[in-house]
Amino acid sequence: MSNSIIHWYPGHIAKAEKQLTKSLKKVDLVIEVRDARIPISTSHPHLEKWIKGKKHLLVINRKDMITKKNIEEWNNWYKGTKQKKPLWCNAKSGDGVSRIKTTAITLGYELNARRKLRGMKTRAVRALLLGFPNVGKSALINRLIRKKVVSSSRRAGVTRSLQWIRLDEKIDLLDAPGVLPPNLENQQAALKLAICDDIGQGGYDTELVAIAFLNMLQDLEKSTSIAIEQSLCLRYGISFTETDWDPYKWLFNAAKLHTSENLERMSQRLLDDFRKTLLGQIPLELPL
Repeated sequence: MSNSIIHWYPGHIAKAEKQLTKSLKKVDLVIEVRDARIPISTSHPHLEKWIKGKKHLLVINRKDMITKKNIEEWNNWYKGTKQKKPLWCNAKSGDGVSRIKTTAITLGYELNARRKLRGMKTRAVRALLLGFPNVGKSALINRLIRKKVVSSSRRAGVTRSLQWIRLDEKIDLLDAPGVLPPNLENQQAALKLAICDDIGQGGYDTELVAIAFLNMLQDLEKSTSIAIEQSLCLRYGISFTETDWDPYKWLFNAAKLHTSENLERMSQRLLDDFRKTLLGQIPLELPL
């Protein structure tokens, strides 16, 4: 798997990134959305360049998919960085969304106060909502607006073009398509994006990604207190130890038991179960 390369950079994302670069000149605030399971891998390498001279609000979505302890660990980690403590939310249920709106409005007041000091008229703050594909940006906008104004789906790449949305008289939001780096050179990060469904399925082999996922689960089982093997046993009736910690053997035995030896279907089932939190609250990244 280490020699495999995950490719996914559709033309609409390349076009959107060019539009995004132009639109950044008009933006006062960047609201960056990341995935709670992989908050490092869902940080864009161009972010520092994009937010230079602008207010930056870090939002980490899908807080329900990791534990409260994990969130506390990340908050403590962020205290030791130049990045302010993030705002956590579950855009699907709305948990934490009102605080995001309140914080954005507060930042807007600060920006308009500066405009007044410079003799400029106050206006609605222009905020860009930025993030990787399928991290929940559209769901977050719909929660902020309190009605469905943009398409939201668990499928990556639904938003295809930039569009301005009036949040209220204080904030205008620019909704951008999920933007990936031009080359996914960090294959470990790319794998995590595929596992979490934050990248299009056409860019990877499901079986290979499932095996890589099992390898990650084994590492987590050995290095953390997360009861992953117990969770897999309860769901599929097969443990790591009985398959000698061989991910392919585990997948084959699971396919034999559940999908008539169809490895592709079993691989998809395993990934889908993780994405639906049916294996428990499992983070694929933890603070160093």
